Amino acid sequence: MTDGHINAFGKNKKDLTVNINLRRRRAAEIRFKWMGLCAIGLAMVFLAILFISIFKNGIPGFFQHYVTLEVNLDEKRMDPEGNASINSLYNGDARGIINDAIFKVLDPQGRSDKREAKKIVSSGGEKRLRNLVLDDPSLLGQTIKVDFAVDDDIDSFLRGYIKRETPEADRRISDKTISFIDKLTDDKMIKYKMSDYLFFGSASRNAEMAGIKGALIGSIITLTICLLIAFPLGVATAVYLEEFAPKNRLTEFIEVNINNLAAVPSVVFGILGLAIFINLFGIPRSIPLVGGIVLALMTLPTIIISSRASINAVPPSIKDAALSLGASKHQAIFHHVVPLALPGMLTGTIIGMAQALGETAPLLMIGMVAFIVDIPGSVSDPATVLPVQIFMWADFAERMFIHKTSAAIIVLLVFLITMNTGAIWLRKRLERRWQ
Repeated sequence: MTDGHINAFGKNKKDLTVNINLRRRRAAEIRFKWMGLCAIGLAMVFLAILFISIFKNGIPGFFQHYVTLEVNLDEKRMDPEGNASINSLYNGDARGIINDAIFKVLDPQGRSDKREAKKIVSSGGEKRLRNLVLDDPSLLGQTIKVDFAVDDDIDSFLRGYIKRETPEADRRISDKTISFIDKLTDDKMIKYKMSDYLFFGSASRNAEMAGIKGALIGSIITLTICLLIAFPLGVATAVYLEEFAPKNRLTEFIEVNINNLAAVPSVVFGILGLAIFINLFGIPRSIPLVGGIVLALMTLPTIIISSRASINAVPPSIKDAALSLGASKHQAIFHHVVPLALPGMLTGTIIGMAQALGETAPLLMIGMVAFIVDIPGSVSDPATVLPVQIFMWADFAERMFIHKTSAAIIVLLVFLITMNTGAIWLRKRLERRWQ
């Protein structure tokens, strides 16, 4: 075999090896691509299942059944002291007035039937009647139509969760109560409409009266405190570390620990708040002030890291140009660098606040899991927050609490999506692209 044949054979063998390796790499790329697509598809399936489950249970939570009754607001029974004050109305016979209205429609015979008829209207009906008179005392002495929420068991029956075919001994409502419900339904006195208790009610053991107003206001107050503490401290820390701090082992140690704090479990911050602010400083438990401070400590690393990245993204020529025109270092930083980095800082802050909005573990540690009926009016009033309210409702057995828990999750998701959408819009709207 000549040298030419040997060279040609070697070349062909080399080309064949190259082609085989190319085919293998391309096959590996195709497999990797399909693995990625399958992973994304699987994640989307699980996400769809999650959202379908939440919305399937949550949408009914925005609605509930009401019974419309004509009530005679007898002035002596409703307002015995005659001054339409809250004390007088609580001393009045609001429940008796509601019972008379339901008896007039159902005409129960005997004490047993009356006892069953009373169960139809929720115990929250008395408060609704008092609030109507407090808002408009001129209603006293009149006969008006009022929509009262039905009891949780009645609502469950009307939704089909309690079957009339089930033996009476195994049901939570009696045959007599079912006959009363059928009469009210036939007379078109029962409505299925948007629940005003969900948005305007507060914590309650009765599912039909439970609402998120108190928890929502508590969340707003807590997040406001968190923002007022975390944003200025986070931005100031980032500016100092990037522009003023000397580069030595101390600052390196601080930077490493800031990065590590971003990965610390949130419950650790709750333990810190319990040990320092409550046990050491004696601040009361379950108040938005402590919750806001704890969430601020948890959010600070996120704000500092994002703010430092935003400062680094500003071209050095901006500061150099300001210095060359006679500006001091402080003027160059605070008049030029920080304003240009502000969009990124705000974006990081909003993302950190969205994370804080969904936190439960640190707030459980400082006692914001307490049963709070009153609406908080200040940072020192006992309060709870929306994620904790969801956690508490999820532990209750009543069927309506399942719906209200999912409805509250939907409200929380709307807030989170709104905050993240706002962060994206803010970044797109204010960011500058440097050439």
